[in-house]
Amino acid sequence: MGAEDIKRLLVSAFPFGEVSVVDSRGDGDHWAVTVVSPDFAGKSRLQQHRMVYAALGGSAGLTLHSVQISTRQA
Repeated sequence: MGAEDIKRLLVSAFPFGEVSVVDSRGDGDHWAVTVVSPDFAGKSRLQQHRMVYAALGGSAGLTLHSVQISTRQA
């Protein structure tokens, strides 16, 4: 799964947010994802990260080898 695929899934789940996907090691296996969204209002950091994992549709750990997630409320 490439950066565009990851971004497409996240933009679909967080249409009013900002999404950034970076290949953190340049190997196509390690991704740094940042999502800033109003959907995170009132949610704990753990809940926000679970929302991102859910948006990836179970790909984290399977199709995606490593994903570093950063979230914050817009």
